[in-house]
Amino acid sequence: MRQFVLVSLLTTVFAIYPSQTNAITMPCSMVLKPVDKNLKNAMGTALVYKVQLNPPSFSRTNVSILAVHLPEPSSYGNYDSYEGFVFKPNEISWRFKLYPTPEENSPTWAGRFDLITAKMENVQVQIRVSNSKTKKIGPRILTNNIKYCN
Repeated sequence: MRQFVLVSLLTTVFAIYPSQTNAITMPCSMVLKPVDKNLKNAMGTALVYKVQLNPPSFSRTNVSILAVHLPEPSSYGNYDSYEGFVFKPNEISWRFKLYPTPEENSPTWAGRFDLITAKMENVQVQIRVSNSKTKKIGPRILTNNIKYCN
């Protein structure tokens, strides 16, 4: 009888408090690290949180990115800017322009995207070079997985 009560209690606890192993707690932030280990100074950060832009609409997820000490985009080929690239593999992706600050010698690049409605599970956040005229996106420069968002 005691085993039955214990099993019933444990089952109830797991049913009421489901596992959150794949879910992130928002707001959260994560460090975007260089893919190329030779980029010793390049680093970025992503802030992920819920926003409600036009009440009474439902909230959406915002991803804001800031990156410093990135090499000139042209050092990777026919590219002239950087973009934030957020994606769920084999499902959906979002791209948004990062804007440079007017600092000389290695500007800070920053941008945001406010309209994500998908669940933020198994999501990659990246900074990639891009060509603003052809809209071609290039290799990833900084990256991290949403599971490391704290």
